[in-house]
Amino acid sequence: MSGQVRVSTLVGRTLAKLGVGYVFGVVGSGNFDVTGTLMAQGVPFTAARHEGGAATMADAYGRMSGKVGVVTTHQGCGLSNAITGVGEAAKSRTPMIVLTADTQAAAIRSNFKIDQDGLARSVGAVAERIHSPATAVADTVRAFRTAVNERRTVVLSLPLDVQSGTAEDEVGAVVVPQPLKIRPDAAAVQQLVALISAAERPVFVAGRGGRGARDEILALARHAGALVATSAVASGLFNGDSHNLGISGGFSSPLTAEFISGADLIVGWGCALNMWTMRHGRLINAEAKVVQIDVEDTALGANRPITLGVLGDSALTAADALAALADAQPEPAEKYRTEANALAIKQGSRWQDVETEDLSTAESIDPRVLTRELDTLLPSERIVSVDSGNFMGYPSQYLAVPDEYGFCFTQAFQAIGLGLYTAIGAAAAQPGRLPVLGAGDGGFLMGISELETAVRMKLPLVCIVYNDAAYGAEVHHFASGHSEQDLSSVVFPDTDIAAIGRGFGAEGVTVRTVADLAAVEPWLAAYRAGTQTKPLVIDAKIASDGGSWWLAEAFQGH
Repeated sequence: MSGQVRVSTLVGRTLAKLGVGYVFGVVGSGNFDVTGTLMAQGVPFTAARHEGGAATMADAYGRMSGKVGVVTTHQGCGLSNAITGVGEAAKSRTPMIVLTADTQAAAIRSNFKIDQDGLARSVGAVAERIHSPATAVADTVRAFRTAVNERRTVVLSLPLDVQSGTAEDEVGAVVVPQPLKIRPDAAAVQQLVALISAAERPVFVAGRGGRGARDEILALARHAGALVATSAVASGLFNGDSHNLGISGGFSSPLTAEFISGADLIVGWGCALNMWTMRHGRLINAEAKVVQIDVEDTALGANRPITLGVLGDSALTAADALAALADAQPEPAEKYRTEANALAIKQGSRWQDVETEDLSTAESIDPRVLTRELDTLLPSERIVSVDSGNFMGYPSQYLAVPDEYGFCFTQAFQAIGLGLYTAIGAAAAQPGRLPVLGAGDGGFLMGISELETAVRMKLPLVCIVYNDAAYGAEVHHFASGHSEQDLSSVVFPDTDIAAIGRGFGAEGVTVRTVADLAAVEPWLAAYRAGTQTKPLVIDAKIASDGGSWWLAEAFQGH
């Protein structure tokens, strides 16, 4: 096909050919045409109720699908509404396109006029734009390549006067870019192997950058005698391995924390080794060597001193290291991978195996008891999403996931209210799995407009709302030295969230005791029969645990 076409059409067709996987957005006059083009090209579209929700849906979709998600917004206020979700994606280095209209350059007095490029850069995103009709295809390809090859969130602005112009249809000539993997320097691999050979208690910790390298990292760990663990965002990566410790950091079980803090070598594979994953460094003993492997030089040593930084793809680095180690040491070493340690890990590395006091009352349920019970009730083929807040360790620790694409954790910006959006985007990425959300009452109510979106999509989404009628983190971790009147700003009357859920068209149940969970069974029976088309809101009135230890550590120094 050739001839003159609108620039908005060119941009939409180009993105479709490049392979974007899904579009979320709120459509206004400025992004109406380009969104319609994407839909006409077969790219699925979900209309959100708020641009902030749409942005996080696109972020979660990209994390859980391996494809590029798109959020589309109106100029000015549409983009500013989306900016928290854009910031979360940018800080997490999610390859994502923010396709936003922009005002004409000459419209200096337009109410929609803002510095969109400056706004994008302020939250860590890359600012790109369609500069002219003649460059529209090239500008779009450049934005896509930046998103994929550099793992960046790109805000692509389409000025109204440019997008209404016409240009020659060049979409047929677009070449889909293939990102290249970085092979590590041979000398760096030798240094890594030397450290592994010298270690007696090595632990490998994989992050999001290690999610495509499971087999290679495990093969090296088994030959090196290393235990394996993950950051929260890569939870599930090493499921099935006999020496898998689970999550490293604030969500670690006592046994997992003991093994990691006893390591004399910690190797991070695509892992930031930040305060969350290393508990402000307390999981690294004073004698331990620390290695970090990443595809970005600026990431190496960014959060803590390291012994060695290796620039390279995790899978290629692990494969090269295994080849070099096998040459020097043909037989696998036992080291930390003993049968005794395997048995201890099997019996005590999961929080489900750790005994805790039941704090339930007649009117409220212990959140640990609640989540253990739901882990048993809900199908194992699930995708769990978590909002931010005092509650967030319970679903993260007690809800098992099938693999590294079963847990979506949008926590880089530490914003509450993103959980429901996350769950919807993750569900779109993994439609064959039961989507499960863990949220606090504050975060759930903050983003509740998107519950209508889930209802409209006919998502069988389980929303577990840990309802303590408060912003629990503030109550538990900042209460010291403050009066009850001071805390009134973060404590609220009890809200019937189950009833609100029913008002949106979902099913809703209130849970105060384990016996109340029987009300979940009819919904689950319909899900198993393939006939469930409604979300389920579980309004769990939870007992206080006195404040989560994982946030107590994080808030040190505030």
